[in-house]
Amino acid sequence: METKQASVLFEALSSDIRLDVFRLLVKNAPGGLVAGEIARQLDIPSTNLSFHLKAIMHAGLISMEKEGRYLRYRANIPLMLDMIGYLTEECCAGSPETCQMLRNESTVSPLIFAGRKGKNES
Repeated sequence: METKQASVLFEALSSDIRLDVFRLLVKNAPGGLVAGEIARQLDIPSTNLSFHLKAIMHAGLISMEKEGRYLRYRANIPLMLDMIGYLTEECCAGSPETCQMLRNESTVSPLIFAGRKGKNES
């Protein structure tokens, strides 16, 4: 991922509402949610939600599919993981022990990092 693409993604999530919407869609992956259900769960007026969904979708973080008269939104999980990788891939470069120590100090579940191998590892 290039810095310019990453900045577009972070900008799209820079609003509390957009971040809440995206996290809700991640939680409901891969099936996603229809717009009315997103609005109901987050207690957001539909007109306000539409504005935020458009911004997140423009960045590529979510996709939209018509289902009859409803619109279903889904999180782009591979792109989200690429964004996380962009932030973490050079963590403590040259010092994996330090990086592991910092991971242990974080509040992130160790299961997030468990059994993860890089693209070039087998």
